Amino acid sequence: MSVPLPWSDRTWEEIPGDLGQAAQAVILPVGATEQHGPHLGTGMDFVLAERLAHAVSARTRVPVLPTLPYGCSLGHSRRWPGTISLDPLVMSQVVVQIGTSAYHSGVRRLFLVNAHVTNAAPLRCALEMLRAAHDDLMVALVNSVTISERVRAAHFADAEDWHANAAETSLMLALAPDLVRPERITESDDPDRTDGLVFAHPVNRTSLNGVTGRPSQASAEEGERLFAWMVEDLSALVLRGLTETPPLPHSYHAPTQRS
Repeated sequence: MSVPLPWSDRTWEEIPGDLGQAAQAVILPVGATEQHGPHLGTGMDFVLAERLAHAVSARTRVPVLPTLPYGCSLGHSRRWPGTISLDPLVMSQVVVQIGTSAYHSGVRRLFLVNAHVTNAAPLRCALEMLRAAHDDLMVALVNSVTISERVRAAHFADAEDWHANAAETSLMLALAPDLVRPERITESDDPDRTDGLVFAHPVNRTSLNGVTGRPSQASAEEGERLFAWMVEDLSALVLRGLTETPPLPHSYHAPTQRS
């Protein structure tokens, strides 16, 4: 059985060879540390990002950078203890710094694998800055919930504005049961109150307990099935990316003007 290829386990002599066999690609798992209701640990998002990235690395042999465990979680407010958030501008700069260092180590394809919804905007900004700074660096942003249509449908089955719901609870029951408090699951259901709203409200104004959805519908079996889909579909996407080249070879910079 193949094993993942963690960047942190490799020496400086080994990394160039690892990258050479993976089309100069790496995966950066990005999560968050935030409240996940009364029944899930605060590390749920970064645990998922790391497990997913490592499983994909085992299939594709693409090295995995150390997981970023903090994200943009400002919307979870201070009503419930446990959330440790980065400002979105800080988060973008952190990822740019990581990507720049990776570039100087030989990386030319960077897969940002994000497991927290509101990381998407800061990560997109980081993507824009990295590819503008490095003309030969390709960056992909993949949100774990929308890897594929079947993965998306499973996540959104019990709530459109979901959080700590049946899907996330199922994933943790399968992958990290130590993060789950089974005795609190059945009483943690809280409906989605965001339908028809014009504004994006913080979680303290849409949820009574930090949950949106029905964790009572979760099961380890469903978590295993969903995670298998996520690994299979993300691995296929990464493998496609290893052979992709830009549709046109044009430089980011304007052509030199002829006199």
